[in-house]
Amino acid sequence: MRKSIGVRWREFNLKTFIKEFPHTHKRQIIFAGIALLILVLLVPPFTYLYFAKDLKDKESIMNRGKTGLTLLTRDNKPFFTFYQPKEIQYIPLSDIPENIQKAVIATEDKNFYTNPGFSIRSIGRAVITDIFAGKLVEGGSTITQELAKNAFLSQSKNFLRKYQEIVLAAELNRKFSKQDILEMYLNSVYFGEGAFGVENASESYFGKHASELTLSEAALLVGLLPAPSALSPLSNDDAGALRRQKIVLGEMVKDKYITNSEKENALAKTLKYDPGNKTDDHTLAPHFAVYVKNQLLKKYGEERIIREGFQVKTTLDEDKQIYAQKIVKNQVARLKYNNASNASAVAIDPKNGQILVMVGSYDWSDPKFGQTNMSISPRQPGSSFKPLIYEAAFEKQLITPATLLDDSPKTFEGNYKPLDYDKRFRGPVTVRRALSNSLNIPAVEVMEKVGVSAGLVQAKNLGITTLNRNDYGLSLVLGSGEVKLLELTDAYAVFANKGIYNEPNAVIEIKDKYSNTVDENTNFLTKLFPIFKPTTSKKVLSEDGAFLISSILSDNKARAEEFGGLLTISRIAAVKTGTTNEFKDALTVGYTPSLVVGVWVGNNDNTPMDNIAGALGAAPIWRSLMDNFLLNTPLQTFQKPTFVVQQNVCLSSGLNYKEYFIAGTQPSSCEAPTPILTISPSLSPSPSTSTSPTPTNKPDEPTPTQSPTPTTVEQISITPTPSVPLPTIQITGQ
Repeated sequence: MRKSIGVRWREFNLKTFIKEFPHTHKRQIIFAGIALLILVLLVPPFTYLYFAKDLKDKESIMNRGKTGLTLLTRDNKPFFTFYQPKEIQYIPLSDIPENIQKAVIATEDKNFYTNPGFSIRSIGRAVITDIFAGKLVEGGSTITQELAKNAFLSQSKNFLRKYQEIVLAAELNRKFSKQDILEMYLNSVYFGEGAFGVENASESYFGKHASELTLSEAALLVGLLPAPSALSPLSNDDAGALRRQKIVLGEMVKDKYITNSEKENALAKTLKYDPGNKTDDHTLAPHFAVYVKNQLLKKYGEERIIREGFQVKTTLDEDKQIYAQKIVKNQVARLKYNNASNASAVAIDPKNGQILVMVGSYDWSDPKFGQTNMSISPRQPGSSFKPLIYEAAFEKQLITPATLLDDSPKTFEGNYKPLDYDKRFRGPVTVRRALSNSLNIPAVEVMEKVGVSAGLVQAKNLGITTLNRNDYGLSLVLGSGEVKLLELTDAYAVFANKGIYNEPNAVIEIKDKYSNTVDENTNFLTKLFPIFKPTTSKKVLSEDGAFLISSILSDNKARAEEFGGLLTISRIAAVKTGTTNEFKDALTVGYTPSLVVGVWVGNNDNTPMDNIAGALGAAPIWRSLMDNFLLNTPLQTFQKPTFVVQQNVCLSSGLNYKEYFIAGTQPSSCEAPTPILTISPSLSPSPSTSTSPTPTNKPDEPTPTQSPTPTTVEQISITPTPSVPLPTIQITGQ
């Protein structure tokens, strides 16, 4: 293959190709040339006619500057706004300091007073750059072009819009004086922090009128223009803004607008910023609102969002959000005597990944940590990570729900000696019993079978993005790696959705201020044939493996040995808890086929709580949310897939029970049963299922573990319910 390619390449003659190309592709060249000519001839008149009514005077041009970002619930009710209402304060050029005017011209358009509204040299340079980049990355815009774009066109980058920008700039240059153009530009350009125009910017950053700006302040504001969001000294460290200020002053010296001495004096001045009213008084879902805004900023950029007046229909369910905020706040109040100061909760529709609820903290207004969104802050998940690894073992057919694992003292690779929460040993236990009751030693045995590398791949396939180290070791299965609650909850959504992954999403639809739909993934083909529209859904697990996890995690009888009724709600639901060492984190994540809820309780600074495990700290919130959100909805069960079979398995008592298996992994016969090991009687009484936890004696510290420290603390132990059989199972071929 390589030889034939090499032969063909040696036979290729560039001169012959260039000579013959016009003849072999004559028809295509002619058609392309005609199309280009039509485009060149028709765009200018149509562009002018379309915008003619807005080109008549300065007021018409500036009135097109409606701005802001509005977020709506899934029922189209506005609940949060950014950068508005803030009307542009138009001031005449005579009230704008000359330093601002000169700074803008020196850095943005040195030939402003002599060019015809556009610069052939700048456009040529930009074209070359764009050709090598393969896309429009540099525009070569003048001040007049920027004004045309800001007033009339979208912020999207494409060659047609750039051509329209040049046409409109030439017309602006023809109709208005340079002073008028500079005045309109300085009153409409975006400076960040929701400030359009120099007067708004001056008040936002320095708490004064533009006419009062010093050279130092003027240079800093102009320096923000290339990237106002990234450079704003109100939202970021001011080092970037000060570097840009120095560049602006240097350009002013080059163009002889100021002396070097004036530059040095300006750089020596310490600026005092005035954030003004940089606060929001919104109460509904502020963490979710900021999360959505940040997602939009990454995709569209701040200026486009604000200038085009995005109206965003989000996935937020208002009623569920209000209820969740109340429940989270109440539970944190109950737990304060146990040194728990914060909690977070998310709810997701597993069928599409839509975020229905996001409570980032117990109270947004808490001055210490309230505005930190703990639903997207990585924390150790404890045993709530175990199902991801067990499912991988099911997929690889390394285990079945009836496989016997050894809950006995064992030293793993690296002298790793994990212990169960209660520091007892149960001997041989089935996979169902081990996972349902969150036994640690069997989980590490499964991790050893799967392999840490395969476990990390499994987590990545389920949407976990934070496990990027290579030294987790076998303790990964016990939650030694940090994950985001939102991503962990969405991973559980894959189990609920029969193995299909949907990326967590918060936006249903975006429209601009003219009610035009904004969707960069929609083109002519997708409008005609929606089936071609890109989707983030993908099959990442087998339906069979997902069902086995759901079957085990929804087995109330199997988990009664350790949890009693602490995780039981009004209908069938799969659920898993997690607790980290020293009770630093307590989690509960669970689901039905139509709803997934994840809850975290703890302290932002990793201070240990007093005996608050997942079943006492997070589970009460989870139960309340699940029961409330599912009220008056149809009862659903986890449907057995075609290739999962149910078969009798022998018990030690001589009886048998039915277990689920992926077809082909079921036992063919039963050997002599293994005697069941007795459970130590030194178990604590069954705790109350009240949402107000009773402090318990803190368990002894776990034995030394491999680095990093795994999350070995698990839920409280309780006396097994007498009616619940705890069989030991023996099957062949395992």
